[in-house]
Amino acid sequence: MSLAHETLAGPAVLPLRHDWTREEIRALFALPFADLVFQAAQVHRQHFDPAEVQVSTLLSIKTGGCPEDCGYCSQSAKFDTGLKAGKLMEVEAVLAEARAAKAGGASRFCMGAAWRSPKDRDLDKVCAMVEGVKALGMETCVTLGMLDAAQARKLKDSGLDYYNHNLDTSPEYYSQIITTRTYQDRLDTLEYVRDAGINVCCGGIVGMGEQVEDRVGMIASLANLPVHPESVPINMLMQVEGTPLGESAKIDALDFVRTIAVARITMPASFVRLSAGREHMSDETQALCFMAGANSIFCGPKLLTTPNPARDRDFALLDKLGMRVME
Repeated sequence: MSLAHETLAGPAVLPLRHDWTREEIRALFALPFADLVFQAAQVHRQHFDPAEVQVSTLLSIKTGGCPEDCGYCSQSAKFDTGLKAGKLMEVEAVLAEARAAKAGGASRFCMGAAWRSPKDRDLDKVCAMVEGVKALGMETCVTLGMLDAAQARKLKDSGLDYYNHNLDTSPEYYSQIITTRTYQDRLDTLEYVRDAGINVCCGGIVGMGEQVEDRVGMIASLANLPVHPESVPINMLMQVEGTPLGESAKIDALDFVRTIAVARITMPASFVRLSAGREHMSDETQALCFMAGANSIFCGPKLLTTPNPARDRDFALLDKLGMRVME
């Protein structure tokens, strides 16, 4: 019996692995859809309450003007997307948004800045934001681009809980999406974050024209990190007019669910976040994602610059599914 089918035989809790081969991951992707979702659901229940979902809010604290050329991003200064670059928000304005997010049911507040890497003077301001959000009793997450070791330690000293830095895709496909930083640059930042004692939020994007093998490679890269990311956001590409990927064909919904399921199986104790793209997903697609092991979402009108489902729609869906917000 192959590894891909062994877990179907029973609910035994397996140890976390960091030695997944591409062959094993490829076999998971190739399972019949019902078998794959069933296996992922079993693994999910071994580590989480399947009726609970963690809710985060994401705020763009510095929008646009990024010198990177990530082919999916509306905030790159290299593309004409109609987005006007802004300055870093003031601390109190960010805290007002955090208070509103907490009142709306969010337990984690995520802040994103469109930088290649933060300048020290800007990092001081971000640290003040982190301290203020922590004082509200919320978990904190930031995504600021590449960090060095000293910057990671400074964020840790401010009380930061999570740092987001996605791998985006497989090592082989990466250069087709981004040329202004390397895959190793991303891995280095993750190492600095981990060494500083900050939880890692790291996932990827599907629907960028990649092949199934690239999804296999992305999951292998994530699942074989020395420590699994505590949070794994799986994003469906939001096609942004003016970006190189703006005309990309949409990924099939069931292929997207497969990616969620394989992430859950290979990283059993991680939060798997159903991230960008929910604006264009049906309730049925999102329900399948939850069945396949997704247990975190972003709630709020925007994900940095792209639309997100309205809060009322999200909570109506959770209620319909008999799910509740994680405290």
